[in-house]
Amino acid sequence: MVEAEVHPANLPATPLDPSQISRPEGKPVLFIIGDSTVHNSSGEFKGWGDVVWQYFDTNRIEIQNHAKGGRSSRTYRTQGWWSNVLAGARKGDFVIMQFGHNDAGPLDDTNRARGTLPGLGDETKEIYNPITRQREVVHTYGWYIRKYIREAREAGMIPIVCSPVPRVPRRPVELSNIETNQYAVWAHFVAKEENACFVDLYNIVMHKWVGLTPEQIKQAYFTANDNTHTTFAGADLNARAFVEGLRELKSCPLAKFLKEVTE
Repeated sequence: MVEAEVHPANLPATPLDPSQISRPEGKPVLFIIGDSTVHNSSGEFKGWGDVVWQYFDTNRIEIQNHAKGGRSSRTYRTQGWWSNVLAGARKGDFVIMQFGHNDAGPLDDTNRARGTLPGLGDETKEIYNPITRQREVVHTYGWYIRKYIREAREAGMIPIVCSPVPRVPRRPVELSNIETNQYAVWAHFVAKEENACFVDLYNIVMHKWVGLTPEQIKQAYFTANDNTHTTFAGADLNARAFVEGLRELKSCPLAKFLKEVTE
């Protein structure tokens, strides 16, 4: 039998009970979940969830970034990270979710085994997971996002779905010909179907890049290592894009915790 690699992205969460979770009294918590584009503090890498706090009035709301690098909408759940968020949640809290970068990977490889089925429906595939050494039923990306929304609400939280922030594009960004992202489309569909708040991070950021070449975008906002992970400048651009999208929502109560805009 082929042994699975011991990769940091394969490590499960340590189960927590509510008494082990630190939270302030008297104000709600904004939980942020996702992958390394949301939380990353290694060297020049930075996730947008690491810097978005500066746009909120933290005297009135606590910001907790629980995103984990290397996770997909599937493995953030199956490894127990989501269960820990739910254990610390109370009525009136919020959760921002952004997944998609890691969902296109293999379902059952010995490296990560983190992929999800494409689409929105109830299709499933049973696999042997070489990481956990157990049988597992894998669902679609849309199914996992739908479960996060519904379980967040059951815990008393208000969910905010985000489309995944873009990677460095393949061609210059033109307003009339912006590259599409299927996970952004699926995230939007599920959020609309579930009547959840939705911030289209993918398209907001892509529109900010209009007129730039891939080389200019990479130099300004991404690390030298790859075309996925941002520097502080890229993380801050993505965080500001989230704030912009949140302000445009008509009925999302999280917006009232943003700092006032000053000229």
